[in-house]
Amino acid sequence: MRNIDFSSWQTLLLSLLGLGLVTLIGVGLRLVAMQTIQQRRERENRQINERLRTLIAAYKTLGGSFTGNLAVDPTHLRDLKRRGEGADSEALAPVGESSGSDRTRRVRDAVEAALSDIILLGTEEQVRLAAKAAAELAAGRHVHTHELVVSLRDFIRGVLDLDPVPASVEIPRQGPARPSATGGKGAGAGRDDARQAGGARGGGGGGAGLGAGMGLGLGGGLALDDDHAHHE
Repeated sequence: MRNIDFSSWQTLLLSLLGLGLVTLIGVGLRLVAMQTIQQRRERENRQINERLRTLIAAYKTLGGSFTGNLAVDPTHLRDLKRRGEGADSEALAPVGESSGSDRTRRVRDAVEAALSDIILLGTEEQVRLAAKAAAELAAGRHVHTHELVVSLRDFIRGVLDLDPVPASVEIPRQGPARPSATGGKGAGAGRDDARQAGGARGGGGGGAGLGAGMGLGLGGGLALDDDHAHHE
């Protein structure tokens, strides 16, 4: 207020315009700064959410089982063929697909995908453990994922501001989640069968209608011919 000149209305108007301009520039700069900070926070939140979603999915894949064989078998079907386990290659493939070996391969594939996600988005410790497990799988050795699961669990609970697991709670060793016996292929095959059955029923109905129409047309034509011959 000390810098405002009240000697004339022109100087007063210029002073007020200058004060308003300075205020407007300050408010604009503040809004730009707030918008920039808000966009940065939203981007960081999206990154954190995506990272958490990926690591939680990896945790469920690597630590979804508490019983049974908790080791990941790296054996491929070509390895079984090479070792000669089975009568011949023609008989080996369908047996592997219908028996527990197919489940073993699905578990291995899911674990490899989870390890790849952890190497991409995990912490330094998690990347080290995931790289070690991937190297063991590449070398053809069985792998246990419990240590990596514990690291993921502690990290996820820390990011979500959850209390750590009490030391008095004893959690069994965790291993990869076993896929269900019924997959999407069977359901898809069932839907395909249903569509085929519906098509067959529709085709049968069309054939019946065509047969009925032809029968009525022939019958009507024969009746007209008989009446005409009778009149002659």
